[in-house]
Amino acid sequence: MDSWPEGVGREVFQTLDSTNAEAIRRASKGESGPAWFLTLEQTQSRARRGRPWDSGKGNFSASLLIRPKGGPEHAALRSFIAALALRDALVEVCGREDIFSLKWPNDVLLNNRKLAGILLESGIDASGSYLCIGIGVNLSNEPDSSFIEDGAFAPISLRSVIGVKIDPENFLTLLAMAFDRWETQFQQYGFEPIRNEWLNHATRLGEVITAKLMGRTEVGTFETVDEAGAIVLRTSKGLLHLPAAEIYFGTEG
Repeated sequence: MDSWPEGVGREVFQTLDSTNAEAIRRASKGESGPAWFLTLEQTQSRARRGRPWDSGKGNFSASLLIRPKGGPEHAALRSFIAALALRDALVEVCGREDIFSLKWPNDVLLNNRKLAGILLESGIDASGSYLCIGIGVNLSNEPDSSFIEDGAFAPISLRSVIGVKIDPENFLTLLAMAFDRWETQFQQYGFEPIRNEWLNHATRLGEVITAKLMGRTEVGTFETVDEAGAIVLRTSKGLLHLPAAEIYFGTEG
C-alpha cells in the first residue's frame, strides 16, 4: 500500500493521550494540515459529549487536522465524508459491502453492532479555524462493556467477523485515500452527492427511532437527512429537523 494522498501529512506514534488532542496541539502551533495523526496505543480516548472510550491495543485511533473553508455548519458535514470514507476502507479490506451500515450522526455499524465512531472537534486560533476529525475503529478488539452507554449498540470488532488482523498503518492508508476522494467530490459538487450516498447506506431509514435531546425526547420515522446534515423525523407534530440528538432505535432509548 504505497499510495498516499498528495499534500497530506502523516505521523505515527507508539502511544498518545489522544490523537484529537495531538491534532489540536498542532493546530495551536500553527500547523495548517491536512495531516493525519495515528497512534498504536491511545491512553485517554474519548467519545462524543466527553464520554470515555476504550480504544484498546491493536485497534485504530487516528485524527485528521484540516482547516476547512466556510462556517462551522459546513465543517460539520465532514462527519458524513468520514463515514463514507470509513465504509469504503472497510469494504476494501473485507471485500464485502452488505455487512456495513451508517448510523446518524457518526457511527459505522458491522452486522448492526458498533464498529467505528467519529468525533469532530473544532476551534479557532491565530491561523484561523481548524477541524479535527477523530476516528476509532475496533480492528482487533471489542471495548470493555463498562464503556458502553445504556441503550447503545453493542460493540464488535472487524477481526471477530472476518478472522484477519488488519494493521492500523495499512488501514490508515486506505482511509486517507478514501477521505481524499470524498473530500474532492465535496469541494467540486457540494454536499448533495455526499448526502445521497450516505442515505444509500443509512441504517433504519424509514423506521421508527427515538431521538433524545436536552430536556426532551422525540419519536418518529427516520425520513431523511436534510441539506444541512440534520436528521429529519416524521412525527405526530409534523417533520422535525434535528441538528443534534442521541439516536436510539425503536420507541424507547
